[in-house]
Amino acid sequence: MRSVTIGILGLGQVGAGTLRLLQERRVEIKARLGAALDVRRIAVRDLGRAREVLLDPALLTDDPHAIVSDPAIDVVIELIGGIEPARSLILAALRNCKHVVTANKAVLAECGAEIFAEAAARNRVVYFEGSVAGGIPILRSLREGLASDRIEAIVGIVNGTSNYILDAMTRSGAGFSEALQAAQAAGYAEADPRLDVGGGDAAHKLALLALVAFGARVDPHAIPTEGITGVSALDIRAAAELGYVIKSLALAHDAPHGPCLRVHPTLVPRGHVLASVAGAYNAVLVESRALGRSLYYGRGAGMMPTAVAVVSDLLEVARDLLAGVAPAAPPAVRDVAPTSTDALEHEHYLCVHVPNLPGVLGRVATCLGRHGVSIARMIQERAGAGPVPMIILTEAVAERAMQAALAELATSPELAAPPTHIRLLPAALC
Repeated sequence: MRSVTIGILGLGQVGAGTLRLLQERRVEIKARLGAALDVRRIAVRDLGRAREVLLDPALLTDDPHAIVSDPAIDVVIELIGGIEPARSLILAALRNCKHVVTANKAVLAECGAEIFAEAAARNRVVYFEGSVAGGIPILRSLREGLASDRIEAIVGIVNGTSNYILDAMTRSGAGFSEALQAAQAAGYAEADPRLDVGGGDAAHKLALLALVAFGARVDPHAIPTEGITGVSALDIRAAAELGYVIKSLALAHDAPHGPCLRVHPTLVPRGHVLASVAGAYNAVLVESRALGRSLYYGRGAGMMPTAVAVVSDLLEVARDLLAGVAPAAPPAVRDVAPTSTDALEHEHYLCVHVPNLPGVLGRVATCLGRHGVSIARMIQERAGAGPVPMIILTEAVAERAMQAALAELATSPELAAPPTHIRLLPAALC
């Protein structure tokens, strides 16, 4: 029987899940393809380490270059993560005329132009479904299921760690630090969680969503990004009293000169479909012109969910190889800077801590008014011995005006701390 030969770079959680899935579904995959998927070599850092999956030790090597240069291997699966050596190994695999499957959002978001150019020059493909939202087939849905439609906007929960933490804070009333520790203990947060809780991971994924949805390649470092570290138990409680849930969202909409992209905590109405996405789950809401609104929901990370996406990509590559089908020409992509968010209009949530003295709140309101920020609602927390938390909801206002007002408030000697600021989900997405 015919076979497609595979080399795997990395045997961590996702690598072990991928190998397990290939083993457990071997008979069904062979029947579906009419050929076997034959794992020839697996590159690991430590040959003596105990593995989470049964395998023949003879498959292992600590030399990844032996895999990317092996003429007997058809497809290289890169599951190392990070930028280097992943970038160099992917490029070497392509130069040796191998197709590549990866779940590495960082290397594609940061180095995608170079990688995809090499793939096109070698008439090879790079598939990366597992790089965004784990096992949810969001990239394939955008690339194929909605190929005839025009994508207008995307809003999603694409970082399971941040969602787990915010959900824990919402359910238990815990503070950020306590919820982060619980996420780390449960295996949902890294020892160094900054890429997740700081929003960088979501920005990488949003850059890839923009690439597939809009044909726009953007530098993820140019995406306005805010993490969840400043969200407090008070903000969670106040949002709930106002009828909202706080979620960390990646948002994009198409614009004439390039997509408008941003990542930040957001107040989502309690009845909205994204408000009920719990734990480490992901969900991506897509607005397209013909279909309208569609939702893609599921487990956004982990060994087996991401392995499902990796093997799905592998099957697609294998079908084309077995059929002798040449890789499709890559879609047109333009390199763009994200459109400025300055003119975007949002309603905003503010929490300011002010002394319980006459006239202070009036001066805060006056400061906001100087910048054209109108107050829609104001709630004062119960007065105590120290500064009093004041919750303010604004009317919709342009981002540049809100930022100017926040900058002035931050310099006010009357505020005990810089104000907390969270945007509300735009009405068009509610």
